[in-house]
Amino acid sequence: MILQKLLFVFYTSSLFWKNNLCADNRKFPSDFKFGVATASYQVEGAWNADGKGENIWDHLTHSQPHLVKDNSTGDIACDAYHNSKEDLALLEDLGVDFYHFSLSWARILPTGYTDGPVNEAGVKYYANILSELEKRKIEAVITLFHWDMPQKLQDDFGGLLNDTFIDVFASYAQLAFRLFGSRVKYWITFNEPFIMCQHGFENARKAPAITKAPGIDLYTCGHVVLKAHAKTYRIYDKLYRKTQKGRIAIALDTDWFEPASADPKDLEAAERFLQFQFGWFAHPLVFGNYPQVMIDRIEERSKKEGFKTSRLPEFTKKEIDEIKGTFDFIGLNHYTSTLAKWREDIAIGKPESSKDLSVSVSKDSSWEGSASSWLKVVPWGLRKIAKWIKDTYKNPEIMIAENGYSDPGGILNDSRRINYYREYLSNVLKAIYDDGVNITAYTAWSFMDNFEWLEGYTQKFGLYSVNFSDPERPRTPKSSVNFYKNVIRTRCLVDRCL
Repeated sequence: MILQKLLFVFYTSSLFWKNNLCADNRKFPSDFKFGVATASYQVEGAWNADGKGENIWDHLTHSQPHLVKDNSTGDIACDAYHNSKEDLALLEDLGVDFYHFSLSWARILPTGYTDGPVNEAGVKYYANILSELEKRKIEAVITLFHWDMPQKLQDDFGGLLNDTFIDVFASYAQLAFRLFGSRVKYWITFNEPFIMCQHGFENARKAPAITKAPGIDLYTCGHVVLKAHAKTYRIYDKLYRKTQKGRIAIALDTDWFEPASADPKDLEAAERFLQFQFGWFAHPLVFGNYPQVMIDRIEERSKKEGFKTSRLPEFTKKEIDEIKGTFDFIGLNHYTSTLAKWREDIAIGKPESSKDLSVSVSKDSSWEGSASSWLKVVPWGLRKIAKWIKDTYKNPEIMIAENGYSDPGGILNDSRRINYYREYLSNVLKAIYDDGVNITAYTAWSFMDNFEWLEGYTQKFGLYSVNFSDPERPRTPKSSVNFYKNVIRTRCLVDRCL
């Protein structure tokens, strides 16, 4: 009998650990916030409805459909434009503290300019969402620019490659503050500028998919984005913060780059990649200028390539002062980790950002995969990147603005997504309690399956499944909905918390 009892205890204990893996059993802080996210082009559809203008993703998917894996577009997507009431009811049932979504610039300003027409239908659409969120006691976190710039700005002056963009964006942002700011306490200026600039102007994996000047245009883009962000922040600080009492930041994406070995060269390579990706934008915000490793390496290679000045633009003293300190928190978009290994510099030739970086990357074959080849499940990477940000950038407040897992679609019992969320959230707890990282919020990507950029509808990140074959685009909860709902309600990852 005693042996049977011991075996039963062992069995039930093993079941507990099997079901809960290594999830932390500490509660999230009482003021910690949970939310979900979407982006306008990925979910709204109604691409030319009610006066909306064309954006660069409309243009790209219509003019070069072959670039999208399944030749699809975001023309209809989840049709969130016509299903907002249903979606807001789902958000309320989920119990989230906030909803992180983006404004479609071209839906509000069809030409992109504030001296052009303001589309009242677009303004009403977002105003109604904010009113409903307010009724349901859900906070709004709004991104002003999630990659879908009005096409006219691209046509008129080259968009993100021209300083003209700075004032145009700041004017748009001011309009948004005036229209919606009384009901919005969290603003994000730009989502993932690294991806915007690297993929938009270096390797054609995001709109506008221009690759005329590798090793040059992406740095110009980053320079313009940082100045546009800073100008917008200063305007909000001066004109709107006192009355609207909101907060404003930028959302930066990065993997955790794990050294491929204990070799000091691999440690240096991993740090270099972190600085070339996250530091590219975080360093100016905190310290006023680009990471020194970026400055030195790009300048050295530029001179050897025959350029009179560095391909990495320089900030003026005034711009440094303007940019430094322009964040109330840092938005962190993190999904996975990567192994970084030292690589000898490539011989001088045509400029490329990968040559400036000169790091070899790979994935550990033991890491669990997902429907996305780039996304491996490496939960401890989130803890490591959070602590690195704390140690490198003076312990800023961090909002995890995106984190999620992809499946191939058609999976309602999404146990692997549940495991992903559980283990990544467990590492959020470790970062908070064991490492002293100031993480205050977590955002699951994504609220629902959506148009996944050049992957089209072949990869699904949603808590809710969307049937894209049905004109009504019905939403069906996956198993992860109940898991996340329970986490939000109990603030626990396991059945019982300390």
